[in-house]
Amino acid sequence: MSNFSKNLFWAVTTLIVISVVFSALFNKSAKPEELSLNQLADKMNGGQVTEVKINGEDLSIKLSGGADAVSKKEAEASLSETLKNLGVTSEAFQKVKFTVENQSGFQFWAGILIPTILPLLVIGLIFWFMFRQAKGGVNQAFSFGRSNIKLSNFGKEKVMFSDVAGLKEAKEELAEVVEFLKTPKKFLDLGAKIPRGVLLMGPPGTGKTLIARAVAGESNVPFFYISASEFVEMFVGVGASRTRDAFMTAKKAAPAILFIDEIDAVGRQRGAGLGGGNDEREQTLNQILVELDGFDRDTRVIVLAATNRPDILDPALLRPGRFDRRVILDLPDINDREEILKIHSRGKMIATGIDLRKVAVRTPGFSGADLANLMNEGAILAARGNKKTIGQEDFYEAVEKIILGPERRSRVISKREKEITAYHEGGHALVAASLKGSDPVHKISIISRGMAGGYTMKLPIEEQRLRTKTQFLNDIAMMMGGYASEQLMFGDVSTGASNDLKEASELTRKLVTRYGMSELGPVTFGKTEEMIFLGREIGTEKNYSEKMAEKIDDEVRKFTERSYAIARRILQTHKKALQKIAETLIEKETIEGDEFYNLLKPFKIKAIAV
Repeated sequence: MSNFSKNLFWAVTTLIVISVVFSALFNKSAKPEELSLNQLADKMNGGQVTEVKINGEDLSIKLSGGADAVSKKEAEASLSETLKNLGVTSEAFQKVKFTVENQSGFQFWAGILIPTILPLLVIGLIFWFMFRQAKGGVNQAFSFGRSNIKLSNFGKEKVMFSDVAGLKEAKEELAEVVEFLKTPKKFLDLGAKIPRGVLLMGPPGTGKTLIARAVAGESNVPFFYISASEFVEMFVGVGASRTRDAFMTAKKAAPAILFIDEIDAVGRQRGAGLGGGNDEREQTLNQILVELDGFDRDTRVIVLAATNRPDILDPALLRPGRFDRRVILDLPDINDREEILKIHSRGKMIATGIDLRKVAVRTPGFSGADLANLMNEGAILAARGNKKTIGQEDFYEAVEKIILGPERRSRVISKREKEITAYHEGGHALVAASLKGSDPVHKISIISRGMAGGYTMKLPIEEQRLRTKTQFLNDIAMMMGGYASEQLMFGDVSTGASNDLKEASELTRKLVTRYGMSELGPVTFGKTEEMIFLGREIGTEKNYSEKMAEKIDDEVRKFTERSYAIARRILQTHKKALQKIAETLIEKETIEGDEFYNLLKPFKIKAIAV
């Protein structure tokens, strides 16, 4: 009914517009005076007529005053004969200019045909629109079960393995797939079989889609790609139908590569959702399993799939014969981050002397996507500052903006709050600098960013995959530094330490319950349950007694109190250093790492072990 109403509306609108146009064209604003033949004869004898135009039976008359008039003559007689019979003299005839106009054939036929044909054309146009939409609906119904699979055509945006920094092992694994597709005979002669599927696993932003595009660039075979979410519809059987269509399209172009992005949208463990075996998502997964390792084993189609949640995938999807290869993409280390920054610096006006290594040092835990965003943010900040090139400080500012948010210099704070913030952040930095094995401080600031009133940035000297109990205790003591500093200098505490206490409490409980670093021994407590259907943790099962729960709470309290005592002792011992740091922060608002350690040199602080 909505399409019919729309067509009816446009039809009525079209008729109204046509009527208005014709009215504007054929209706004149000033209607000429109509004269009878007797009146025309009198005016001609009186010398009031200058010109008469004859068009069939219609007379267009020009009067001496410039006015227009119209009249009609007799059909059977000529105009001159009629006027003579009405008494017009020969002298009056000679003063008037007579012009005879022949009516054109177009005007004649147009006057007959337009009123007849125009309504028919409008009605025919309406029916044409209605049938066209109905035909589109029929075609859509027949194509409902077809997949929206796309063939790669990157053109100038073609990506090669050389354009992907880091990921050396991943590129080696995928280079074998590319080589198999290019020269399969070398492998088949040795009895090797083509791998069915390759699963790309890694955190978001590590380059799963990018390296899949690199496979497309390196291989000279058709590369089809689709998102797994496009398989699933609310209608039963559509997902399975689209899966068959996608694999059939790839098989027709074999050897080929089929890339399925975010496969966890349909590949989650079966039996964990709502709807049981009739769930549409499960039927789609069943069809993918059949296509990967069904009765047809002669195909030369390799399936690449990407996911950042391999733990929730169905075991049948991961068994050999389906996804034979599992390629893990880790977060880049410092060398890889430097290379990624160099790649994303292409095409940017970077100032001479920029050290991207120093930027890489400040970005532990950043993914490739984060680093690309960092370079873009640096360029935006330089443009906002009306600079011609991007400087080192622009990249440093971009790092802090991504981690904490933009600076909020317009935020009005009282002198008292500024002093509390300075001592709070100074406490964090001084405790970190006084602990042996703690990460070095890179920057201290009391300028508000995001939700933080100030921040202390400390970064590791080298990449760390494992962390020890001592490092954790150093971190907890550093978190307690702000709380202890406020209590020591003001005899009171503020809400500024709330997030520090939250993070310290969570980390302390992990030491006891998850990492086995407490006096309770090498035991973990609590079993984390995860609902596969939701793909997230929903709670922790308590698999220990109430008596053990009390011991866990005691251990958590011991760790927290011990860390707080260490932080308070450091700050009491080096109270003058704390005051110097706070005074400098109040004056400058920001202290870089080198300046911070220069401030501590006169106080000869010796690092202690927790």
